[in-house]
Amino acid sequence: MVRRETQNPSYWQRFRVTDDDLEQLTNFFLEEERPATLDELALALVRYRCQREEAAIRRKLTQGALFQPKDRYDVGDTLVFPALDYAVGTVVGVRPGFNPEYGRFRVIQVQLEGESRVREFASEFPAPHRLNQENGEEIEQDALLTPEDLYGLYGDYVRQALADYLEQDEGFVRLGDQWFLKSLLVEIHIGHLNIAEAVLDINGGGPLPPEDLLKELDLPESIKDELKVFSLNYALQQDERFDEVGPTGEVLWFLRRLEPPEVLYPPRRLQVTSVSYDPNILDAALIRLIQELEDEQETLTLPFQEERDEVTITLTFPHRRVGSLPLTDHLAQFFPTGKTQRIRFLFRDALTGKEWPGWVVREGRYVFGLADWYAEHGLPVGAYIDIRRAEEPGVVLISFRQRRAKREWIRVAVPVEGRLTFEMQKRTLACEYDDLMIVGVQDLTAIDEIWMKAEEARKPVGEILWEIFPELAKLTPQGTVHAKTLYSAVNVVRRLPPGPIFAELVENPHYIPVGDNYWLFGEGEV
Repeated sequence: MVRRETQNPSYWQRFRVTDDDLEQLTNFFLEEERPATLDELALALVRYRCQREEAAIRRKLTQGALFQPKDRYDVGDTLVFPALDYAVGTVVGVRPGFNPEYGRFRVIQVQLEGESRVREFASEFPAPHRLNQENGEEIEQDALLTPEDLYGLYGDYVRQALADYLEQDEGFVRLGDQWFLKSLLVEIHIGHLNIAEAVLDINGGGPLPPEDLLKELDLPESIKDELKVFSLNYALQQDERFDEVGPTGEVLWFLRRLEPPEVLYPPRRLQVTSVSYDPNILDAALIRLIQELEDEQETLTLPFQEERDEVTITLTFPHRRVGSLPLTDHLAQFFPTGKTQRIRFLFRDALTGKEWPGWVVREGRYVFGLADWYAEHGLPVGAYIDIRRAEEPGVVLISFRQRRAKREWIRVAVPVEGRLTFEMQKRTLACEYDDLMIVGVQDLTAIDEIWMKAEEARKPVGEILWEIFPELAKLTPQGTVHAKTLYSAVNVVRRLPPGPIFAELVENPHYIPVGDNYWLFGEGEV
C-alpha cells in the first residue's frame, strides 16, 4: 500500500522546525518540568510528526469509504484515496469499462475536494490490485517504521535543524547538552546568588557542585531537582562572580575572585608574539627536532597518533618560571576536558601521594599549579617530568626522575649589566635532565628585567640569537651549539617556539651547520 509521508527519507532530509513543532516543544517542557537533551527533543518531534500524520489519516478515513478497486461505488458516494495523500472525493458519474486482459469493470468519475477537474478510477475491478485490503483502515501497518526506527535512520537531519532553530530562538536556553524553555526556569534572584557566593567563600572558593549550593537556597520542594539544578546553573553562568570549572560530565562552581591570577589571565611569560617563518627552508633533521620538542605554541607538529600510558616532557624556562606545564596534544589526554575555558583538578605526587589543586587553561594551552612543587624539589630547566593517569577521575599523577643528589657542571644564565650571559657552574641536582636543555639561573630578578626589556622592545629573533649564540658557544671547546640548547636558552629572554629560532639559524650565513643539529658561528666577529 501507499507509504506515509513520514516513511519517505526526503521528508526528514528537508526537515524544518515549524510553529506546530514549537508548540509541541513547549508542551513537552510543561509536561516534563525538566531540561532535556537535543536527542530527547528531536525524538519527541519525530514522534509528534508521525502521530500528527496518523491522526490526520484517521480523520480523513472517517469522511468516507476507503477506495479499493475491487468494490462497487455509486453516484453520491464519498471516498478516501490513500494513493493521493488521502484526498477526499465524491463519485459524480459511472460508466462501463473493458480491458481484453481483465474483462469488464466499471469506471467511476470522481470530483476531488480542491480540484476543478474530474478524475476517473476503476471499480469492480476483477484482477488483484495492491490497493485492495481486507481491512482498509490497517494500511501497511506491519511494514511501517516506528518513530524510533525513523530517528535512528534520519535523526541527524532533525537534530541539526532543531539545533539551528534553538540557537536562534531566545526563548530557549542551553547548558552543556541540555535545553529548557527560558520562561519556565525557576526564579533565582540576587539573594540566592549572594547566598551561593557566601557558601563558596566559606569553602575556599570551591569547587562545589550545584546540588551543594541548592541545600542553602530553600527553593520549593514541589519543583523537580533537575529543574532546580538547571535553573541555578543558568543563573550562576550569567553572573560574573562565578566560574564553571568542572570537567566534561560534571558541573562544579568556583568563585572567580579566588582563582589564581595566572589562571584568569595567561602569564606573559607563556605568550608568544607571532613570528612568521618559512618551514620549507628547514631540513628533515630540524623538522624532526621541532616535533620532538612538542612546543605547545609550535604549528609544525606531528598529528596526534595514539594514546599513551605515560608522557614525559622536558621542563622549559617559561613554564618553570610560571609553575606550569605545556598543554600539548599528547599531554592533554591526561588532563580533564570540558567546554569551559578553565577546569580545576588535582595533582598527585606519584612518589609521596601529596595532592594539591591544578588548573587546565584551555585557551592559553597550559596547565597551572606547579610552582611550589618545582621549588620543593629544586627542579631545573631541562628536568624530565612524567605525567600519568590516576585511577580516580579528576586526578593526575606527576613525578620527576629522582636520583641521588650530586654536584654537576651545568650551564647557568647569569645577567651582567642588563644583558644575559652564560657560565658553567657546579650545582647540586637530584633529578635526571636533558643535558642539552638544562639551564640554571642566577639572580632571577635581574633575568626578569632583561626579559621585560626584550618583551617591551619586541626584540627580533635575529638580535636575540646574535647575543646568546656566542655566550653558549664559549662553553664548549669546539665552539658549537646544539639547536635544542639554543631553543632552551632563547626562551629565558623571549618566549618563542623552536620554528622561528631554527629558521634564523638556516637563513643567517653566520651560522654554519656541522651535523647532528650542532651549529658553529663561522664568519666575522660577533
